Amino acid sequence: MYGRDPWGGPLEINAADSATDDDRSRNLQDLDRAALSRPLDETQQSWLLGPTEQKKKKYVDLGCIIVSRKIFVWTVGTILAAGFLAGFITLIVKTVPRHHHKHPPPDNYTVALHKALMFFNAQKSGKLPKHNNVSWRGNSGLQDGKGTSGSFYKDLVGGYYDAGDTIKFNFPMSFAMTMLSWSVIEYSAKYEAVGELNHVKEIIKWGTDYFLKNFNSTADSIDSLVTQVGSGDTSEGSTTPNDHYCWMRPEDIDYERPVSTCNGGCSDLAAEMAAALASASIVFKDNKAYSQKLVHGAKTLYQFARGRRGRYSAGNAEVSKFYNSSMYWDEFIWGGAWLYYATGNNTYLELITKPTMAKHAGAFWGGSYYGVFSWDNKLAGAQLLLSRLRLFLSPGYPYEEILRTFHNQTSIVMCSYLPYFNKFNRTRGGLIELNHGDPQPLQYAVNAAFLATLYSDYLDAADTPGWYCGPNFYSTDVLREFAKTQIDYILGKNPRKMSYVVGFGDRYPKHVHHRGASIPKNKVRYNCKGGWKWRDSKNPNPNTIVGAMVAGPDKRDGFHDIRTNYNYTEPTLAGNAGLVAALVALSGDKDSGSIDKNTIFSAVPPMFPTPPPPPAPWRP
Repeated sequence: MYGRDPWGGPLEINAADSATDDDRSRNLQDLDRAALSRPLDETQQSWLLGPTEQKKKKYVDLGCIIVSRKIFVWTVGTILAAGFLAGFITLIVKTVPRHHHKHPPPDNYTVALHKALMFFNAQKSGKLPKHNNVSWRGNSGLQDGKGTSGSFYKDLVGGYYDAGDTIKFNFPMSFAMTMLSWSVIEYSAKYEAVGELNHVKEIIKWGTDYFLKNFNSTADSIDSLVTQVGSGDTSEGSTTPNDHYCWMRPEDIDYERPVSTCNGGCSDLAAEMAAALASASIVFKDNKAYSQKLVHGAKTLYQFARGRRGRYSAGNAEVSKFYNSSMYWDEFIWGGAWLYYATGNNTYLELITKPTMAKHAGAFWGGSYYGVFSWDNKLAGAQLLLSRLRLFLSPGYPYEEILRTFHNQTSIVMCSYLPYFNKFNRTRGGLIELNHGDPQPLQYAVNAAFLATLYSDYLDAADTPGWYCGPNFYSTDVLREFAKTQIDYILGKNPRKMSYVVGFGDRYPKHVHHRGASIPKNKVRYNCKGGWKWRDSKNPNPNTIVGAMVAGPDKRDGFHDIRTNYNYTEPTLAGNAGLVAALVALSGDKDSGSIDKNTIFSAVPPMFPTPPPPPAPWRP
């Protein structure tokens, strides 16, 4: 049956819908019984019975906040569980045995390096910085160079006392500063690794600041230069108070300290001081203004050296007695090399690579003292410095010929240091006698150790495993071993089992020939002769001059710890500078830090070698 759907379309009406009312009533009763036999869920009950009474939650009042008791219990429980777990883990960590990986103790060379640098603090003249760290030293020499009307210098306060006396000798002082600068340029990473980079740079600057006072450093040309401050002439029984006749603490000096100058004819001194300023300008290249000031001073000094030639010690009896210079040609090459590296100006390279320059400096002479590097003769150092240029930059023509000669001569010098060739004798204890048995041998041995280690590092950096001595090939390790034997001897591996560096080891010289170290700082001022009792005392020095390398033993390994014998017990600036350089070169493992290949070339322009001229046309 179909009806009409009001929404449209047919509406089907089932036949079952036509059932009688009685049938529908019976069906509803059956459904009611089925529904009542099934339990109602909460929702259904709520429909029928309305909302029921809800369970009351419990809270905890913490004073500043009210929280659910359930959350509070869970929070406290979690914290306690976490604390218990953390404590349990900590207990396990602390009770389980562990292997501690401690840093290895510093090697002997590093320990000695710290001490050797302290010697320079003890030698400072002038108004000392607060951090000088030498308790028995104070301000001194504050009137040096003052009060001289019409002079080219304003004051000469500062610098370093040379040795156990209180004279400021500019020639060896300049060499000492050059050596320190060279060591910083090559091994700055090692200095920094042991915490001494700022210290050694401060030592160098103390010297270069003083050098700039010794001539008109703002001028483009000069005609005068200070050679020394103080006097030590005691010839002909002179009793005039001076730095050698008197034995006084530097802080108590009251006698006149004369200033010596030269007005030309001091080429060696001027060129060496130029080397000191030029090398230091590379050390302080990050301080542009100061570096340029040093370069300008170096140029002025070198021009003065070249223009008015002569040995600074010629005709000067006092200087020639203590620091006599044998020639100035080696300083020309040495100073010119440092100026080339500091400026990149090829004019200096062209000058120092002229064959006549090398010939005059003795590059082809040989002789018993050939290869001995010292405050007097810089040829061995200059040749190594220029071999560096050939190894790493290879400038080629027109410099190649003489640079190859310097390189070959450097190789020969290194061969002469080896025990296989007997160029130099050795004591029974193994110390090389570079000064052929004369007193004060250690200063020469440390310089040779530095050159040998540095050449070894140059070859390693150039991926060259060694060098030839005639037909025999030697590894770079041989050079390092030579250097180590010499420094080890100085540090105590010798027949006397004594360290010749004060403060290093258990046994070292206690009667050092040094005025400041031998007189107590007890608020008593001892006059010129009053200090003689301390000079002649048999007691050890009341003040320890830490890091001072004394003059050293004799050719039989003998040593007399006597204050009045300076040939055994006096330290010097130049000697300690060589010691510092050798120590930093040897410190650490061989692979812990090699040389800095590039810093020294920072001012050198790119090399574009000029091709050699073509050969002359062939003719029959």
